[in-house]
Amino acid sequence: MSYKQIVITQSDYERLDELLSSSFTQAIHDRKNLMKLRVRLNTAEIVDSRDVPSDVVTMDSIIQLRNCNTQRLGTYTLVYPEEAHIATGKLSVLSPIGTAILGCRIGDCVRWNVPSGPIEMEIDDIVDQPEREAMAS
Repeated sequence: MSYKQIVITQSDYERLDELLSSSFTQAIHDRKNLMKLRVRLNTAEIVDSRDVPSDVVTMDSIIQLRNCNTQRLGTYTLVYPEEAHIATGKLSVLSPIGTAILGCRIGDCVRWNVPSGPIEMEIDDIVDQPEREAMAS
């Protein structure tokens, strides 16, 4: 299976690499999504935080996703597992949607499976990209 190459910052890569090797993720029984994230990290273009393009979804980015079927727009933040809270729109990078959007760009379509069938969303906008903005300050 091939994946589109993503862009990821060096700091996100290091933290995610450590997370995937942690006892926390070793305890997860459904490892399919973890393997997808590992492949995406291993094939990613790794850049410095100040060099990440403004249209790329990084960790802690606030993004707008548009459901390709319903055209419904939702705002979400991509976070590490300990910060995840779906009711407030905080998506874990270890979730299927989190893994799918990491490193993608505005306009990219992502697809993943849920019990009711496949879902396809388009990355409509990046409202905030804190890591890049912090480096610009």
